[in-house]
Amino acid sequence: MSEKPLPFIYQFASGAIAGVSEILVMYPLDVVKTRQQLATTSDYNGTIRCLRKIVAEEGFSRLYKGITAPILMEAPKRATKFAANDEWGKFYRKQFGVAEMNQSLAVLTGATAGATESFVVVPFELIKIKLQDKTSKFNGMGDVMKHVIKENGLFGMYKGLESTMWRHVAWNAGYFGLIHQVRTLMPKPKTSSEKTMIDLTCGTIGGTFGTILNTPFDVVKSRIQAGSSKYIWTVPSVLTVAKEEGFAALYKGFIPKVLRLGPGGGILLVVFTTCMDFFRTIHEKK
Repeated sequence: MSEKPLPFIYQFASGAIAGVSEILVMYPLDVVKTRQQLATTSDYNGTIRCLRKIVAEEGFSRLYKGITAPILMEAPKRATKFAANDEWGKFYRKQFGVAEMNQSLAVLTGATAGATESFVVVPFELIKIKLQDKTSKFNGMGDVMKHVIKENGLFGMYKGLESTMWRHVAWNAGYFGLIHQVRTLMPKPKTSSEKTMIDLTCGTIGGTFGTILNTPFDVVKSRIQAGSSKYIWTVPSVLTVAKEEGFAALYKGFIPKVLRLGPGGGILLVVFTTCMDFFRTIHEKK
């Protein structure tokens, strides 16, 4: 028998805690990913080489520059991701008259949750990209916001919304869809440690697959938000990068990205489910 869904506040809190936990561990890899995606030369090739180069030339603290925006973003972003996935899942199960989640609905639910999530994350992503860029002259979040709003108005904070939606729809569809499939192949856990290992495995596999699907969209999103007038719409930009730099350029930053979002996806799922289990015990005692 499936467990009764918890109220939204518990989903929100669990997603927020999971997101902040993941970013505190994995943020330097996100900086490396952005540098590689924005580079048109081989200066930042290789994850370890890129890390060493940033530390040697700009100092260790540069690996955490701009972390305030992602920290502030991660709580609503991850909370929205899991809560939206749960709410859309209930909506689609009701609409299609299905009692239990299946593979097709898991993909559809994940994609819809990803589109929902995009509206929350775009302003924070814009700030983060502008601060992570090596050529950035901005001192912090407030400096970026002031500049963007002055130059392009309030809606300027939503530059890259379309490409962000492509990125999140692809990742969430792959992540949640594959998690559902992998879980059906796993044995029923008999202990909490077995449950944690299964969650970690499912989340890592789902995060890796989602990253394979969405990296080309992430590359052009980074370039659009960095301010290049050459890239405007996602699909034409993907074709431009492939034509001018080769197909492999669409996977710039893939290694640090998958190192972050593969294990990071596992961390997310483990922390999220652990928090939900904790909140469930509290809720059931009321």
